[in-house]
Amino acid sequence: MCSPAFVNEATKSKIAAYHAEFNKVSKSPFGADDQIGMLNLIDAASRKAIMSRIDPSRVFDLSVDYFVGMPGWIAGGDPTFQMWMTHTPRGTQIDNLPGVDEAQNQLVSYSGDAVSMYTHSGTHIDALNHFGYYGEIFNGFSAHDHLSSRNWDVAGADKHPPVIARGVLLDVPALLGIDELPASYGVGPEDLKGCLKRQGVELQLGDVILVRTGRMRAWPDQDAYIVDGPGITLEGARFLALSGASLLGTDTASFEQTPSNVPENWNVVHCYLLAEAGIPMLEIANLEELAAERVYEFAFVGACLRLRGATGAPIRPLAFPLLDR
Repeated sequence: MCSPAFVNEATKSKIAAYHAEFNKVSKSPFGADDQIGMLNLIDAASRKAIMSRIDPSRVFDLSVDYFVGMPGWIAGGDPTFQMWMTHTPRGTQIDNLPGVDEAQNQLVSYSGDAVSMYTHSGTHIDALNHFGYYGEIFNGFSAHDHLSSRNWDVAGADKHPPVIARGVLLDVPALLGIDELPASYGVGPEDLKGCLKRQGVELQLGDVILVRTGRMRAWPDQDAYIVDGPGITLEGARFLALSGASLLGTDTASFEQTPSNVPENWNVVHCYLLAEAGIPMLEIANLEELAAERVYEFAFVGACLRLRGATGAPIRPLAFPLLDR
């Protein structure tokens, strides 16, 4: 597979995908202690460069809201999103947990709530400890040495820095002249190259690349959104990884084509990107507004919750159009 023009020998040394072996975890080009992989491609200079170009008068919110009954991985036995009140104004009057008089409880209308959820619910990131091979994850960290009774002590969501980078949207349905890709459609290199050509966009080192399938149009119908999702094939994932992406995202719940077209691995793209290429992923992003306004290049800003050791965490990504777009 041909490399982009900006990828030279020096650049290749920073991109794990160029040194990856299939079905084996890769060592990080950023050292034995590295836990964030290709997010290291984002630095002070790249952040300054993209932030100097933003149009702050407009912002696109790429997240979905969280609510009871939202689509999720319930078929895999993971918990649904739950939210309940822990304090209500009338309940506080009855319980009097503050230990004050009736007049104060009537005056102070106290409400509070709690949530319970799978960490891969809603708009979220997949951390590098989410998938690996034979009990190891990216950079050779093993479950034997780094997985406690509660969580990994390496490569979790808490290690993720705020992501401020150039963003690129690749709108595959628009390329094909349709609103939404068919069920289980596999997005390969030719689709991705076609989007770049049609949109007049070139990839750059450290980009956040977001691929639209149109599946968000089915949100929030559980079956219509989750089952047999279109997504990236292994070949498409390799194309994006070799292009020097720092973070990859999409509007589906699984990023990759489902079911897998690789018989021996039901989640082959997750394993490849996380364990071999060292690229975290963003899933369940709402890309409809960006696509409708044909904003194909933008400043991407997002920071996930710092859940210590977690394999995933909610994130609220924002896209700012560029002044020179």
